Amino acid sequence: MHSIARTFFAASLMSACLQAAAAPQATPATDNPLSVHILDLQSGQPTAGVAVTLEQRAGPDWRALARAVTDAQGRVRALYPAGKPLAASAYRIVFKTGEHYARLRQPTFFEQIPVEFKVDNTAQHYHIPLLLSPYGYSTYRGN
Repeated sequence: MHSIARTFFAASLMSACLQAAAAPQATPATDNPLSVHILDLQSGQPTAGVAVTLEQRAGPDWRALARAVTDAQGRVRALYPAGKPLAASAYRIVFKTGEHYARLRQPTFFEQIPVEFKVDNTAQHYHIPLLLSPYGYSTYRGN
């Protein structure tokens, strides 16, 4: 039985990733260096309505730079503050996933998911996808 569940999970994950890759992609905001995307691994669908906060390290603390909510495709296409040049620095994106699961009346282990990353090359675009389920998540640097 466990191997059937693992096979089903692997097939579901592959299907969700293929759907996301095949979905029509809007051109990211070319003037904005940072975007995010959330995909629900349980349903294989984008995760709309999730609050996202961008913070920058300021000494030992974090300073909020921007807030947004994922759109119907589970995306925030322009998260970095408009008109401000991207600085080489440490950043953190906080995904407020607990609020999302509360709206669905579904339990979750992670109330929020902080993803810390470092920007070295300010000329590049940084895309931070989040693959989400109620009891786990994965992230990576996308493009």
